[in-house]
Amino acid sequence: MSARGASGDLELQPDGAGSRLRLRVSAGASRSRVAGIHGGALKLSVAAPPEKGKANRDVKRLVAAAFGVAPREVEFVAGETSPDKVVRLPLSPGEAAARWAAGAGAPDTIAPPSGGDGRKP
Repeated sequence: MSARGASGDLELQPDGAGSRLRLRVSAGASRSRVAGIHGGALKLSVAAPPEKGKANRDVKRLVAAAFGVAPREVEFVAGETSPDKVVRLPLSPGEAAARWAAGAGAPDTIAPPSGGDGRKP
């Protein structure tokens, strides 16, 4: 199953009742955002550095927002320590493609984690 994106097709592979999605992640960017699609993989830029799981937390939040699911529902299948990752979504490939195509919360950027008003004490 594939969904049309700004620069190609997003490839979604069936995985039980869910689907697998390949990601290409660039950590330490100026802001977290969906950067497009390349070779079937969703390209993401995340602001967090690639240390102690910080970038992976941003990846989960960004993918979750793009597909309208909770971050805890996005599971890493492969590549947690690599820029090339595979995640499992709790959506069938058809549902994931429909949400992607409809822009179900597919943000260009994501808000910082909640837990404060963003100001330093």
